[in-house]
Amino acid sequence: MLSRKKIAALFLLASTGAALPGDLTGQASIIDGDTLEIHGVRIRLWGIDAPESTQLCRGEDSLQYRCGAKAANDLAAFIARRPVRCVAVSLDQYGRTVATCSVNGADLGDWLVRGGLALDWPQYSKRKYDAAQRDAEHAGRGMWTGSYVEPWLYRACIRQGGRPTDCSDYATSKAMSG
Repeated sequence: MLSRKKIAALFLLASTGAALPGDLTGQASIIDGDTLEIHGVRIRLWGIDAPESTQLCRGEDSLQYRCGAKAANDLAAFIARRPVRCVAVSLDQYGRTVATCSVNGADLGDWLVRGGLALDWPQYSKRKYDAAQRDAEHAGRGMWTGSYVEPWLYRACIRQGGRPTDCSDYATSKAMSG
């Protein structure tokens, strides 16, 4: 039985003419830590959330660094202009294709989470990347070397009028988003 949300999504797709590409393969341009583009199609990686481009984290030394930019740069370096294969899962509220993507069989979502460059987003992933996240946390990789604000809380803080530097600090972000 189809839920109301699924029926509404299908109606929206039919009325806008939008369609899910089945399988996209090609050279990817990195938009940010969890978004890329192949053949002009914007693709949001399924099941994970990486820090936003303007987001700051604190490293082991407690100094802020651009963790969103680091996620994007590290992803670009990992892909290294090799072909990326994406399998569409759905469309998001912004019309982007949501997909699982891989390079030479390596799941990009798993690679980002395992490297501490993104978080498992259980609301969508049903904890698919939970083991990778625990591995990154225990090994102290990426964001786990210091402190960070979850990307979804950072975005909520920005929507409330917060500045990137304030929203990147946990106390300010939490107060503005909740």
